[in-house]
Amino acid sequence: MDIRPHRVINRKKTREIKVGKISVGGNSPISVQSMTNTLTTDVKGTIKQIHSLEEAGADIVRVSCPDEDSTKALKSIIKEINVPIVADIHFHYKRAIEAAKMGASCLRINPGNIGNKNRVLEVVKAAKDNNCSIRVGVNAGSLDKSILEKYKEPCPEALVESAKQNIKILEENDFFNFKISVKSSDIFLTVKAYKKLAEICNYPLHLGVTEAGGLFSGSIKSSIGIGQLLMDGIGDTIRVSLSSDPVDEVKAGYEILKSLGIRSRGVNIISCPSCARQAFPVIETVKQLEKRLSHIKKPINLSIIGCVVNGPGEAAQTEIGLTGGGQDSNLLYLSGIPHTKVASSDIIDKVVALVEEKVDNSDQ
Repeated sequence: MDIRPHRVINRKKTREIKVGKISVGGNSPISVQSMTNTLTTDVKGTIKQIHSLEEAGADIVRVSCPDEDSTKALKSIIKEINVPIVADIHFHYKRAIEAAKMGASCLRINPGNIGNKNRVLEVVKAAKDNNCSIRVGVNAGSLDKSILEKYKEPCPEALVESAKQNIKILEENDFFNFKISVKSSDIFLTVKAYKKLAEICNYPLHLGVTEAGGLFSGSIKSSIGIGQLLMDGIGDTIRVSLSSDPVDEVKAGYEILKSLGIRSRGVNIISCPSCARQAFPVIETVKQLEKRLSHIKKPINLSIIGCVVNGPGEAAQTEIGLTGGGQDSNLLYLSGIPHTKVASSDIIDKVVALVEEKVDNSDQ
């Protein structure tokens, strides 16, 4: 049980769609996505990476399909995995049709890039025939030439106009099973575009700050952008785009959701930055605990505080808490109640054992 109080975010109600077995929009939980960076034609390597993403908690995984060999590989890949696959299609409409037939749960396309209306109609027909949803993926880096000429540069109005044009194409083809994204690498542009789009449509929105950067800088940029939108009740599914291991994207996604009290997975460690008052090496202890507890999937809050200034207060709000008090008098709390003293040398093993015991008992 999470004993920390949560603020309620009033989420905008959107149309619910299905991406394979995952519901997106409506009252569905906000899903976390990532994308493989293997060659899709490397079937074994791609399957291995998707399994790692599944283990990290990814709800949906996107796979790039730049050529026919990649779309053909989807069939073998999908047989070996459990998460829905989004086929990433950019220009060739036949790749989208092939991906739908191979079992993709969703097609990431920009209908304006697919070609004439007949080609769009063929893609829509393939999606309908194979129970496949679509993501309209608008990106500031690849806007239609006519829109760029009108607005002179990528701006919120340009992204939203592109989205509206693509929505119209799908609606005119009697297709409504889609979600939308309006991404940019600029946080301000991204946030403003999503807010404008949320005002004029009720289709589910896929959030992300595209090309956000490396693990450290990209996680911060994404947290600011995605976090602002989620706090305003905007967003139904998220991807943190990082130049890093795709598993890091999933971890960062869950950290954003955990920080807002929207969705929890695994151990949430509340810890102090450490100072001269610390009774044990806080930073190294937290590093070791993150590593030793990375296998835990059930939500649980843990506080690790180096001294008695804030330690008891944080422990009162977490399921397991530790307050520094000297070499042999650090105090462990269970649900805010003092439990036992523990020597600094025994902290990690003792805390890991308590977390695992609590998780095991909750399964019974």
